[in-house]
Amino acid sequence: MTRIAFIGAGSTIFMKNILGDALHFEALRDGHFALMDIDPDRLAESAAVARAMIATMGTGATLSTHTDRRAALEGADFVVTAFQIGGYQPCTVTDFEIPKAYGVRQTIGDTLGVGGIMRGLRTVPHLWAVAEDMAQLCPDATLLQYVNPMAINTWALAERFPTLRQVGLCHSVQNTVQELAHDLDLPPHEIRYRVAGVNHVAFFLDLTHRGRDLYPALRVGYAEGRLPKPPLLMPRCANKVRYEVMNHLGYFCTESSEHLAEYVPWFIKNGRMDLIETYAIPLDEYPTRCLEQIADWRAQAEALTNAARIDVPKSHEFAAEIMNAVVTNTLYRIYGNLANTGQTPQLPPGAAVETPCLVDANGVQPTTVADIPPQLVALMRSQINVQELVVRALIDENPAHLYHAAMMDPHTAAELDLRQIRSLVTDLLNAHGDWIPAWARPAKAA
Repeated sequence: MTRIAFIGAGSTIFMKNILGDALHFEALRDGHFALMDIDPDRLAESAAVARAMIATMGTGATLSTHTDRRAALEGADFVVTAFQIGGYQPCTVTDFEIPKAYGVRQTIGDTLGVGGIMRGLRTVPHLWAVAEDMAQLCPDATLLQYVNPMAINTWALAERFPTLRQVGLCHSVQNTVQELAHDLDLPPHEIRYRVAGVNHVAFFLDLTHRGRDLYPALRVGYAEGRLPKPPLLMPRCANKVRYEVMNHLGYFCTESSEHLAEYVPWFIKNGRMDLIETYAIPLDEYPTRCLEQIADWRAQAEALTNAARIDVPKSHEFAAEIMNAVVTNTLYRIYGNLANTGQTPQLPPGAAVETPCLVDANGVQPTTVADIPPQLVALMRSQINVQELVVRALIDENPAHLYHAAMMDPHTAAELDLRQIRSLVTDLLNAHGDWIPAWARPAKAA
C-alpha cells in the first residue's frame, strides 16, 4: 500500500485535486492518505471531502487525519507540502502594506521582491522541519513541494538536506500552454514546447504546432493588437506584459503577466501610471484574490463536505503522475524544479532551476538544456541573485543578506535608494515578529 502524506491538507481544494488525481491511477487508488493540518476544523472539512471522493471512485483507499506532522509522515512514500506560513492575515497584508508606504507596489509578492524575500524567510524553516522529520521517519520518501517562493525553497532544501528526494512543482507551464492555445485557437494537447529557466521566469525556447513555429503568429497578433485575447485563467490580468517582454527579448515567459511585472524593473514605476494602464497591471491583485478565495473556498468546502458523492475530474498537476511513475516504473515527463547539478550549464551551480525532467522508479531526473539565449540567461541571473542571498541568509543565519537580497531585487532597486531599502527591510522584520526566525529579528538585524 502506497502511503501519501499531505502536509497542509486544510487547503481543501488543492488537496482535492491531488488526492483526486491519485485515485485515477490503479497503482495509487488503494493507497493510504495521511492528511495533516494545524487547523482541526479545516482538516475535518478536507477529510470529509476526501472520503466522499473515495466513495465516488469506489476505491479501497484509506484515510487518516493528523494535527501532528510526524504522525502523518511516518512510513510515507510520498509527501506533498501545500501551506502558507502566516496566511493572508497577518503576513500577506504586512508584505503589501509596508512596502506600499515606501512607494513599492506589488501584484503577487510571493516569489521575488520584498514580499518574496519575507515569505521565504517565514517558510524555509518549516520546510526544513518537514525534511528533518522525513529523514527520521520516511528517509526514502519523495517530497513533492508546492510551496512558494518555489526557487528559494527548493534551493534551501537542497543546501541543508542534499540527500532528500525532492522536486519543486508548479503549474505555470501547463497554465501558459492553455493561455497560448486560447490566444491562437489551438487545442492545448497539440502544442509542442520546450521550457527552461528558473521558476516563474522560465521561457518557451521551442513552441510549435504540427511542426509550425508559433512565435511568428504571436508576434504578428501582438503587433496588430489582436493578441492577447481576454485571458482564459486570470480575468484581472490582461497578459500584456508577457507579450511586451516577448517582443523585446524574443521568447514567451511561463508565468503570468501580473507576476512578471514585479520581477523586472520595466513596468511598475512611481509616477508612471501610463505603464500600469497600458499593460493593464493589476496592482495588489494577490490580496484581492486572497479575500475572494477565502470566501469561495468556504462556500465550496461547505458544499463538498455535505455531498455524498463528488465529481473527481483529473487536474493537470504533476504530483499524482510522479507518484504513479515512481511506483510503476513507468516513464513520465514533467517540468520540475531541482538544484542545478549541470542540467542548465549557463546558470550557477546549486541554483534552483526548472527544466524538463524524466520520472520513473529512479525518481525525478533532470534533462540538460544548454541553449538558453544570453538575454534570457541575464534576466534569470537577476532573479537568482536575490534567491541566492536569501538562501545564504537562511543557511548562515546572517540577517545582513536579507538586506542585500532586497538591494539586488530588480523592482525594489528601481524604486528605492539603499537607505530606503534598509529602512523598509527593517520595518518588515519588525512587523513579522515571531513569524520569522529569532536570528532575523531586528535586535540582531539592525
